[in-house]
Amino acid sequence: MATNQQSGKVGRMFPDDAETFISENTANTFTLLDVRQPLEYESGHLPGATLIPLPELADTLENLDPEKPLIAYCAVGGRSRMAAQLLANQDFREVYYLEGGMEAWEGFAAEGPEEFHLQFISGEETPQEIIVLSYNMEKGLRTFHEMVRARTTNPELVQLLGHLISAEESHMNRLLQVASRWQMDQDEVDTFRAGLEATTMEGGIDAAEFMAKNESFLQTVTGVIDVAMMVETQALDLYLKMAAASKDAATKEVLFQIAEEEKGHLRALGRVLETHLSGSAS
Repeated sequence: MATNQQSGKVGRMFPDDAETFISENTANTFTLLDVRQPLEYESGHLPGATLIPLPELADTLENLDPEKPLIAYCAVGGRSRMAAQLLANQDFREVYYLEGGMEAWEGFAAEGPEEFHLQFISGEETPQEIIVLSYNMEKGLRTFHEMVRARTTNPELVQLLGHLISAEESHMNRLLQVASRWQMDQDEVDTFRAGLEATTMEGGIDAAEFMAKNESFLQTVTGVIDVAMMVETQALDLYLKMAAASKDAATKEVLFQIAEEEKGHLRALGRVLETHLSGSAS
């Protein structure tokens, strides 16, 4: 079976590869994970698939066996790619995502959205370097949500994106509060903040370029939410990794708190998507 290995421990399966894998292995030896919303699952899913929507995944890891091979899938491959990366970073042994998702499985040409290229951490970063990484990530998230809000007309989504923008700004301020604990006076904190504001996004993130690459997915409410879920999941994944690696107690606590709030953002996006799907079906 041909699989294309991606970053970390995540592999990519095309539909033919996945079909071969499923036919050659008994059901109890691997996990087939559907990370879409319940209404998407109810409209059709792969036989034997377990449903855990992406917004709930980080809090339900105990329901999955990390020793079994796992294939995650979604609508077109974006959400499942982020789910697979999160699981791999939580020490799941063998994780794959289905390229093209259910659309490709059903025979349509499909490819998931581009992902934000966030900088990975080594675990050796100083508290200051962790704060810089986190602050820059929040800047990128805020810019992304602002750009998406400017072009969407769905009232519920517009309201949610406004909330997310405020949340990212709050996160930035809390990260600065952590920085102030390093025995810096206000002038030093202001200088530190000015330096952060002057930097570009770590990992080479350019929100406008990212939006352009995902233009085809940003034409519909479902596509916008799909991309937004990917971005928020990447942020959650990185916060969990940085919190686990941080050797400074105050920094660790704030990072874990922000990670919990990112989970809330994902759940809110899931609710909007479910509402939209319900309205579209009626």
